Amino acid sequence: MIGRVLITLLSHYKRHPAQLVMLLVGLWVASALWSSVQAINATAKESYARANALFSADTDQLDRRDGNPLTIDDYLTLRRAGFPVSPLLEATFTHNGTRFSVLGIDPFTLPSSGAGGDGSLNNFITPPWQTQLAPDTLPSLGLRREEATGATPTVAGQALPPLTLRNDLPPDTLIMDIAAASNLFGEQATLSLASAPGALDQPPDGYRITRAANLASPEQLTDSFHLNLTALALLSLVVGLFIVQAALGLAMEQRLATLRTLRALGVPATTLTLAILMELLVFGILGASLGLTSGLWLAGKLLPDVASTISSLYRADVQQSLSLPWHYWLGSVAITLGGLLLAGSGTLWRAARLNVLALGHAYAWRSGYQRQLTRMLKAGGLAALLTLSLAFWLSRLPAGSGLVASFSLVAALLLTCALCLPPLLYGVLNTLQKVLRRFALMQWAVADMQLQLPRLSLAMVALLIALATNLGVSSMVGGFRLTFLEWLDQRLSAPLYINAAPSTLAPLNEWLLTQESVMATLPTARGSTDLLATPSSTNTELTSQGTVTLFGVSSSPLLTANWPLLDTLGDSASAWQALGSDSVFINEQMAIARALAPGDTVTLNTRQGADNFKIAAIYPDYGNPQQQILLTVEALTQRFDGELASIGVALNENADEDQFRQTLMNEFNLSAEALVNQQEVKQIATQIFERTFSITRALNGLTLGVAALALLATLLAQAHQRQRKLAALWALGVPRATLVKLPLLQLGGLALLTGFIALPLGIAITWLLVAVINVAAFGWRLPLQLFPLDIVTMLLTAIGVALLAAALPCVQLWRTSPRALLNEGDT
Repeated sequence: MIGRVLITLLSHYKRHPAQLVMLLVGLWVASALWSSVQAINATAKESYARANALFSADTDQLDRRDGNPLTIDDYLTLRRAGFPVSPLLEATFTHNGTRFSVLGIDPFTLPSSGAGGDGSLNNFITPPWQTQLAPDTLPSLGLRREEATGATPTVAGQALPPLTLRNDLPPDTLIMDIAAASNLFGEQATLSLASAPGALDQPPDGYRITRAANLASPEQLTDSFHLNLTALALLSLVVGLFIVQAALGLAMEQRLATLRTLRALGVPATTLTLAILMELLVFGILGASLGLTSGLWLAGKLLPDVASTISSLYRADVQQSLSLPWHYWLGSVAITLGGLLLAGSGTLWRAARLNVLALGHAYAWRSGYQRQLTRMLKAGGLAALLTLSLAFWLSRLPAGSGLVASFSLVAALLLTCALCLPPLLYGVLNTLQKVLRRFALMQWAVADMQLQLPRLSLAMVALLIALATNLGVSSMVGGFRLTFLEWLDQRLSAPLYINAAPSTLAPLNEWLLTQESVMATLPTARGSTDLLATPSSTNTELTSQGTVTLFGVSSSPLLTANWPLLDTLGDSASAWQALGSDSVFINEQMAIARALAPGDTVTLNTRQGADNFKIAAIYPDYGNPQQQILLTVEALTQRFDGELASIGVALNENADEDQFRQTLMNEFNLSAEALVNQQEVKQIATQIFERTFSITRALNGLTLGVAALALLATLLAQAHQRQRKLAALWALGVPRATLVKLPLLQLGGLALLTGFIALPLGIAITWLLVAVINVAAFGWRLPLQLFPLDIVTMLLTAIGVALLAAALPCVQLWRTSPRALLNEGDT
């Protein structure tokens, strides 16, 4: 019996194919956007897991305190002294536009297993050696998998040792014996020393140690980035399901006569409900399949930008091709089917509860809309209470925490507005109907919109959410862009920057001071130390509370005049003057994470032992995932064994920059890439910024497109019934041109009203993004900036979406013959 019932129910879509298309399109776009982002996240996280599993990621690392590069003599001296260290030889090269990392290891001393692959240890350590790499690296070398094993491709003018495949390596990473790496790259390779975690209690004299626990994994650094993508994809999924729910509700309303007949013929309510459930599953599997296929295509288009963004921001390599585990496929289908069942749960409940007589009523589905509005208003009140509770909870959490709770707050706010929107629209239309009592046609138009509201409310909710998030994200991105570019202009004070090894920068800095063409130098230095105590510390003993990075600058007026400060103990000039003594600056990330303010004292581990430093100022440090302390270059190099990182150079007005660059390269054997002008730095940073938000903009635009599709699908589905009502007006003498304009005015006005409601919601979302979510995700906040042009664009978009959705039914009405209109009025 259930098979015949199911066939009978499906026959409805043969007579109404537009509803079938609307239902499948809703499932398709919802599943496509969700599955594409999940595919990107799954591929990226697999790359992070492989990078974390690499033996160099979970070892302590040694380097020299004097800043000079490590040599093989350092390794031999330490091994002979009994220190358990292992050499790692690192090099890079570019081949076919791809940057490869080479790691030469000594498998006998390496703390963790290094030589795996398809060959024996003997083949790995003896000539002609082996090159181990991941299978997804092969396309970058121009090889296919079946011809890879044993191949010796030529790169950088030299042939690599025979290839062998390892699935656990990150992309574009080559592993070989240290002798093979030295033979290939020689002095171009950099030597580092690694030790098992905790094997060295104290570093040897003349060396310093970076613990494995202090090396942030790429997966940790990128969690917030992927969480933002997931949130946008989930929003698109929800908006797409609005289309599905609207289609299901309309289909069930039009099948009331069929359901009545089936029940009268003896079909039990349970069987009928089960048949509808099977119908949903059939559509769900079909929609999920279409969504998965197009989602993988979309993910393939977006993945290169995502990989480039993550590599630029976090120095984490992500493979350029999709690599999806089995649970991705199952999860994508499950989330689509789960969303479909959630969207159709109301339909299933009503079909199971309505009796035969109620099914025979033509307006059985619409008669309870008033009660539904009351329930929605009560649910909106509960959602508002949840929103306030989450906001209060977040206010009690430590600053910089509660990322998931922050997104939950945004979701609760959106849910509150979504539940309250239909009652609010109904109340406004009810008021307008009373105001326009003397204008018959306008009063009819408002009453007609009130009658259509049960069907249009879901589409308007989708439009509200899409408009609000679009305004919020665009304002956040626009504010970040202005703030970021202004910050770059302030931070990059020197026209020319020199990047080289610390051993080269030290004599180079002294040489610059003797040059008449140099007006000022701005050296910078880097280092790290243990944070021993803060004002909030509960432990009376001076023990490490974690490692903080140190950054040294020159307190030259060229820098201090433009360097931005968020908060100071006194004025800006006195803060910079204090920096030269026993005071430091801290970045905003550290101030938020440690609850520090100007005037507080922190205890740091220096070369002379524990010492106290007063915080003189807090400065913005956009894009830095680490807590950082700012000192002078002299203090950093003398008290913390820091090393020079770069030197900024400002030349006199009459100096020849090209000649100066050439002299500098000849004098210190520098490459042209080591000399970077200010404009190139800004251009690179701006490109990173644009790539970072290109994915956000794409998903944001797709979400708005899905909302427009929901509105269009709803109007097309009820266009036939609307035409009947307009036929009666035409018969009463209303011109056809007026009948065509009327739906445009109705829907445009309703969309404009929704846009005005979305305006404060979008501003609230903007504030939550910049002041709550950004702080929880990255540790720093952005200033709230609103752009009037974005607000006007949002309102025009709301009207444009509505007019575009109403245009096709209006064109159909205009092309309908008078005879057909009369026939519509008679049916």
